[in-house]
Amino acid sequence: MSALPTNPVPPEAAVGVRDPKKAAMSGWIGSALEYYDFALYSTAAALVFPKIFFAADNPTVALIASLATYAVGYVARPVGAVVLGAYGDRHGRKNVLVIAMLMMGFATLAVGLLPTYSQVGVWAPLGLVILRLIQGFAVAGELGGSNAMIVEHAPDAQRGFFASFSLQGTQAGSILATAAMLPLATLLPEAAWLGWGWRIPFLLSAVVIVAGYVIRQKVSEPPSFAAQQEAGVKQRFPFVELLRTKPVVMLLCIVMTLTNVIGTTTIVFGQSFATAKGYGVGFTSGDMLWVSLVANITAVIMIPIWGALSDKFGRRIFMIVGGLGGGLLSGVYLMFVQQRNLVMTFVMVIVVQGIFFQMWNATFATYFQEQFPMRIRVTGFAVSQNIGLMIASFLPSIFTALAPPGTANVPLIIGGTTFAITVVAALSTLGLRETRGTSLEDLEDAAPSQSKSAAHVA
Repeated sequence: MSALPTNPVPPEAAVGVRDPKKAAMSGWIGSALEYYDFALYSTAAALVFPKIFFAADNPTVALIASLATYAVGYVARPVGAVVLGAYGDRHGRKNVLVIAMLMMGFATLAVGLLPTYSQVGVWAPLGLVILRLIQGFAVAGELGGSNAMIVEHAPDAQRGFFASFSLQGTQAGSILATAAMLPLATLLPEAAWLGWGWRIPFLLSAVVIVAGYVIRQKVSEPPSFAAQQEAGVKQRFPFVELLRTKPVVMLLCIVMTLTNVIGTTTIVFGQSFATAKGYGVGFTSGDMLWVSLVANITAVIMIPIWGALSDKFGRRIFMIVGGLGGGLLSGVYLMFVQQRNLVMTFVMVIVVQGIFFQMWNATFATYFQEQFPMRIRVTGFAVSQNIGLMIASFLPSIFTALAPPGTANVPLIIGGTTFAITVVAALSTLGLRETRGTSLEDLEDAAPSQSKSAAHVA
């Protein structure tokens, strides 16, 4: 009779091994497809929707209302973060990613089928708001689930590098969205572009639904999480435990997320400022789509570089320098837009959005994930990120109200406000520990006792 093994097999061995490359690739593809959908709306809200889904008698009101529907999607994100975050923490990272993908795909497809204001009146913007709410709910589970999966698969010394690929995927999705819209906006007459051309990229989401479902079904759960599931341990109320055990961490992560004001200023408000007739700048939709495309291509190149460097030099330094640098130079970007200097607009969007902001963007997901224990990791990340993004999403409308068409000093007003917000976000970063190089096991808090926690044995 053979001897029994003297060393017990770790629980993870019974349910699989770490596969960081496959996890990173699936996160990249899934994020690219889902953010293709999300970025389409962001672009159309600035360039198309004010002209077809709202009354045409007051262009300024139509622009503010259209950008507000962009923000409405972010209102739904905290709700989606709580619901989908809990699902991901209780039933698996893989399962929540499939659900998020399907919801996003169907909502975006439906936007492409909506009738306009001239056809159905107020029902047009109402339908737009409802579908945007569904989009926001769905996307709230994307980065939380995909980054938790990658971080838990990745070697401790390379978490920043591997986790950056899901963020690179979001930028790739934005490139796909811009590339789908750019030839249509550039080549079609304005009547055709506003009549039916803009709908084509939205209708292509039918492909996203099928592709996303197939890809996400093939992803395996991280071994450590799978072992927890196999042991029958489930978290009953992850959001309650998050509020009870990590309220300060959550609050600091929310404030840090406001660094996204850089992208809001350059891409969302910047496009409206450059193309809206009331501001008188005179750039075309095609010009600004090219600017957005170049910024996203630069981001795709820089994200894995900053992610790898964060494994070597630490997370916080890149989050602070990237946020402050991008915030400080955002007003310079708007200044060149106002001067209608297309060459310098390209240069500055590369510097501000493509380089400085990506220092922060490539690093924050790993840094946030490392602040929360596995039992509430998806919820902690998703709630923190999406509350911050909800606040940041209203900034385009606020910026338009602060500096409406006719304002002479738009770059100073909006650039100064952007920099002030990034200063507060940078200071918040100093409130959390540096996590580079520390194992996930050492970063874990001891789980509360079963009698006092929300955890239970299923």
